[in-house]
Amino acid sequence: MIFANNLQQGLHALELDFSVSTQKQILDYLHLLEKWNRVYNLTAVRDITQMISKHVLDSLAVLPYIHGTQILDVGTGAGLPGLLLAMTHPDWQCVLLDSNAKKTRFIRQAVIELGIKNVEIVCTRIEAFNPILEESGEDKKFSTIISRAYASLSHFYQQTARLCAVNGCLLAMKGIYPKDEIAELTDLPLTIESFPLKVPQLEAQRHLIVMRS
Repeated sequence: MIFANNLQQGLHALELDFSVSTQKQILDYLHLLEKWNRVYNLTAVRDITQMISKHVLDSLAVLPYIHGTQILDVGTGAGLPGLLLAMTHPDWQCVLLDSNAKKTRFIRQAVIELGIKNVEIVCTRIEAFNPILEESGEDKKFSTIISRAYASLSHFYQQTARLCAVNGCLLAMKGIYPKDEIAELTDLPLTIESFPLKVPQLEAQRHLIVMRS
C-alpha cells in the first residue's frame, strides 16, 4: 500500500491522472524489475520506493514535452523512460532500443507479463538501427527521440538526427544543466531549449534538453 500511495502522490504532484489499472501496471513493472535486478543488475536502484521517484516520476516528468505518437527511446536500459511512456499512453507506438541483451530480454518479459501492446524492442546499437516502413519500404522516422543519461548531446544528435521526422524533436534527459555539452552544439543548425524538471520526491537536479532542426 505504501508504494501505491507514494506513486499516487507523485503523479498528483506532476498533475498526471492515470487509471487505477495503469498505476497497478506501473507497480507490477517495478516489482518485476526488483526481482530481475537481484540476478541481472539492471539498475543501481534497488528499493522500490526509490524506483518510484528516481525511475517512474523522473521518466513521466517529460510527458508535456513529448511530440507526436511515434517514439524512439535510445539506450532504454530497463525500459526507462520508454516502457513507462508506453504504459501510460497506449495510443503511442514506442520503440525501445538498447544493445545490452540482458536488458532487452527483461523488457521483452515485462511486455509479455504486463500485457503491453504498443512496444517494439530492438537489441542493437543505434548506429546499426535502420527501421523501414513495411507498407512503403521507406525509412521510418520518429516524432520524438528520447534518451535518459545516455550520451553527450553532440553524440546523441549525431547518432539520431537521421531518424527524426520533419518537425520532430530530440529529447535528452540530464541531471545538472549541461552547459559544456550545449556549447558543443553551437555550430549545428539546431534550436535548443532547456527546461528544469521538478521531480516529486527527488532532491537532485533534472533538466530536459529539447533539440529541433
